[in-house]
Amino acid sequence: MQTEKVIDHIVNWLKDYATNAKVSGFVVGISGGIDSAVTSVLCAKTKLPVLCLEMPIHQAQTHVNRAQEHLTFLTHQYSNVSSQHVDLTPTFETFKTSVTLEGSQAVVDMALANTRARLRMTTLYYYAGLNNLLVAGTGNKIEDFGVGFYTKYGDGGVDLSPIADLLKSEVYALGEALAVPQSIMKAAPSDGLFGDARSDEDQIGASYPELEWAMAMTEQGKLAHDFSGREQDVFKIYTRYNANNQHKMRPIPICKIPEDLK
Repeated sequence: MQTEKVIDHIVNWLKDYATNAKVSGFVVGISGGIDSAVTSVLCAKTKLPVLCLEMPIHQAQTHVNRAQEHLTFLTHQYSNVSSQHVDLTPTFETFKTSVTLEGSQAVVDMALANTRARLRMTTLYYYAGLNNLLVAGTGNKIEDFGVGFYTKYGDGGVDLSPIADLLKSEVYALGEALAVPQSIMKAAPSDGLFGDARSDEDQIGASYPELEWAMAMTEQGKLAHDFSGREQDVFKIYTRYNANNQHKMRPIPICKIPEDLK
C-alpha cells in the first residue's frame, strides 16, 4: 500500500465531501483505539474544524488513559481540533432504571453494550447538529463488511466512513505514518462496550490478521472443507459472523406494495 498517497487521498476526499455538503467540518468519537485515532488525525489534516468527543460509560481506565493521551497529541498538533469530555455514565445508569432487565445475564449484557454505542451515536449527532458538522465513522473494512463487528445505529450510525475500505492491518500502517501514540498502536483492539479490558479477539474468537486471511479466502471462493485445523476454525468463525450480521451490512429491507394494491 502506498501509505502517504492513501492518506492524501482520504484527506482530500473528506475535504471535498464536507465542502459539497456545505458543512463546517467533522465530529469524531475518541475511544483510545486505533480506528478512532487514525480517523481523527485524517479529519484533522483537512484543516477544517474537528470536534473530538470522549464519551466514557464505565470505561476501563486503560481506555480512558489512551483516549486522553491521543486527545492531548491531537490538540497540540492541530490548531483546528477541539475536544470535549461528555460523561455518559449517569445517562446510561438512568436508562437502566427505566427499562426491564429481563433475560439471561449474557443477553442483558449484550443489549446494554449496544445501548452504550447508541447513546454515543446520539451524542455525536447532537454536537454535529449544534456545530454544522458531519459524524465521521471509525469502522474498518473487516468490521464493516467482513464480520459486522459493530452496533447497528450505534457506531454504525455515521455520515461518512473514511477508513471503511481499509483492512485493520492497513489502518495500523496509516497509524504509524500519522504518528499515532504508541500506547494505542500496541494496545489490543477492543470495542470497550463492556466496561472491562476484553479484546475484540476475546469476543470474536479470532485475531484481525486471521480474519483478514479468511476474508481473502472467501473472496477467492474457498469453502470450509478446503482447510483444516486452526485455518478451518477461523474460516468458520468468519463465515458465521458474516452470515449472522448481514442485516447490518445490507440496506434496510423495504416492503414493496404491488401497484394493484395501491
